[in-house]
Amino acid sequence: MGNILAMKTTVEIDDALIVRVRKHARRTGRTMRSLVEEGLRRCLEAERPAKRYELPDLSVGNTGGLNPLEALSWQDLRDEIYGGR
Repeated sequence: MGNILAMKTTVEIDDALIVRVRKHARRTGRTMRSLVEEGLRRCLEAERPAKRYELPDLSVGNTGGLNPLEALSWQDLRDEIYGGR
């Protein structure tokens, strides 16, 4: 199968919107086709997922050093986590 380079199609557009598009096209010297293509591109680009969130590094202790929590008993560790409740 070959790639489709261009395709003609029929699109139903609200009357009030088409009037605005025609005026905008005349004012900017562009074709309605270019405006429709730009609108479709913008919609598809807006769909792209945002950059993945990365949690900040809030590590305890020094990298490669001793973990200060390893020496605690389970009860002491629990108290440390929950604030001695």
